[in-house]
This record gives sequence, C-alpha cells and structure tokens, in this order.
Amino acid sequence: MDREWNDSQPIYRQLRERVVAMILDGVLKEGDPLPSVRNVAAEYRVNPLTVLKAYQQLVDEQLVESKRGRGMFINAGARNLLLQGERQKFLSEQWPRVYATIQRLGLAPEELLNGGENNHSSSNPESSDSEPSDPKPLNPKKEER
Repeated sequence: MDREWNDSQPIYRQLRERVVAMILDGVLKEGDPLPSVRNVAAEYRVNPLTVLKAYQQLVDEQLVESKRGRGMFINAGARNLLLQGERQKFLSEQWPRVYATIQRLGLAPEELLNGGENNHSSSNPESSDSEPSDPKPLNPKKEER
C-alpha cells in the first residue's frame, strides 16, 4: 500500500479504498486476514482508531468479518460484491465525464481500444478528413455533473 495521504478525503476512507483495491486486484483473497490494526497504525503512522474506523466500514459493508481474538478476514464473495458496486459507481460518477471528454476530442472507438497506439493518424494532416465533423450531441443531464 502507498504510504502517502492526500487531503481530499479522511485517512480512514483512504485506508478503506486501499484495502478495496487490494481485494479487487487479488492481493487479498477470500478468507485472507487483514493486517492487524496495530501493525497498520504503526507502519503508516496513523492513530489505531483511524485504522479501526476503516476496518469497521468494511465490516459494515459485509466485505470483512471480525473473528474475536483472531482478527479480521475477507468474506466469501467480497470481490464480486465490490465489482458490482465499483462498476456501478464508475458508470454513474466517472463515465459521464469520460464520455464527454471522448466526444469533445472526437476520439474514435478504434483509437480508444488501441490506447493511442495509432498516434500517426492524428499527426497526419490527410487523416483529418476522416475525423467526424459532427460529433453526437452530449446529454445535458450528464454535463451538469
């Protein structure tokens, strides 16, 4: 996990996001224990109550279960539950901005799928004829976000 914190959100939320990322990336799997509150607090130089708050949020979301005296463990199905939630969050919060940027720049699906590998077409003046001159109008509701 990254040891740097940003000021955009509370540290406990950043800790929660890091654990979520580790679950989604497969670093933490179903049944795996979470690092102890004390270890995380010492390693990242944060208050143990901050770590506990992050872990409690994961328990409340049923991603993690606390086993008295043994620690906290990743629940079965946690990754699938996270995938559903994170996909929906992306589609409702981030995708409208990404889509608006794609439309604004007039990017073609092929360019997006190739990850910009075909940059020669954008630097070639002859290829400007193939760019769409009338991009689809944006959904005004999505623009307001």
